[in-house]
Amino acid sequence: MTSDTSINPPAAIPHGKILVTGGSGHLGTNIVRGLLAEGHEVRVLVQSRANNRALEGLDVERVEGDLTDPTSLRRAVEGVARVFHVAAKISTASATPDEVRSLYAINVLGTRDLLRACLDAGVGRVVLTGSFSATGFDLDDPSKASDESIPFYPFGYAMPYAHTKALAEHELLKAVAEGLDAVIATSCGCIGPWDYLPSRMGGTICDYVNGKLRVYIDGGFMWVRAADIVRGHLLAMERGRKGQKYLFATEFMTLEQLFDTVREVAGVEHRLIQLPREPVRKIAALYSGTLARFFPKASQRLTPGSIAVLEMRRHVDYGKAARELGYQPTSLRE
Repeated sequence: MTSDTSINPPAAIPHGKILVTGGSGHLGTNIVRGLLAEGHEVRVLVQSRANNRALEGLDVERVEGDLTDPTSLRRAVEGVARVFHVAAKISTASATPDEVRSLYAINVLGTRDLLRACLDAGVGRVVLTGSFSATGFDLDDPSKASDESIPFYPFGYAMPYAHTKALAEHELLKAVAEGLDAVIATSCGCIGPWDYLPSRMGGTICDYVNGKLRVYIDGGFMWVRAADIVRGHLLAMERGRKGQKYLFATEFMTLEQLFDTVREVAGVEHRLIQLPREPVRKIAALYSGTLARFFPKASQRLTPGSIAVLEMRRHVDYGKAARELGYQPTSLRE
């Protein structure tokens, strides 16, 4: 997989300083690099105690702050023309009360405060990174392709993370009603370079390549190549209609297909063993709840929520992005 971010025609974003929140995360740093490649002046909101290795060596302005600190957000947007709001708390773990409060404080209230700061500062346009988990689906056949017209379904499988990302979209629409020019660029499972933290999927792929992962479960998801979602964000910034939502994806793969692709590209020799779904689901329910209660900071790969998402085998209809923005996905094998 390459780190090329120039697959589609360049997005002619007007020049002026651009703020990227979450710029040290996987998607955020790819967006930062895409902007720098097109000659933009970039400011990044960083947490002082976070892992900011992904920004090392990049010609960016760093502003310390946090989505839970409105004063730092007002400072971050001063003098910027555009904002990519990528930062979010991502979690598929069993939600304890503290976890839910944290998700809400960062993803909902933090987004509200940032958008308010953008309104007050006269920012020209904001692109909010949305999550495919906050897009609705066909209740009778969840695998049927979803588009932007299907509202979020707040019952059933939906994890607290998905709820908070849906609420973040509502915060954006309220800000648009107050006069802010803003667009939603929705991402699926992102795969690609500069994944230093790493992301949950990035870490899983690394574990497979390094021989630490030997099993998997049946299921599939829509994945997006980092270069594709970066281009999607830039196109949304340049061409997106105010208040609109756009879905971006590369292709659907089952976990078996994804790991087979990684095996071919990376030259991995061993294959994974598929575990039976039902026992794994029961073990995950017990294991995830125990970890969340007693070890809240522990990383959880398989949770009841993530298993449910994989079982749904959701697909994306990105026709709106193709028609209105000129979005053209590539391939995960590139």
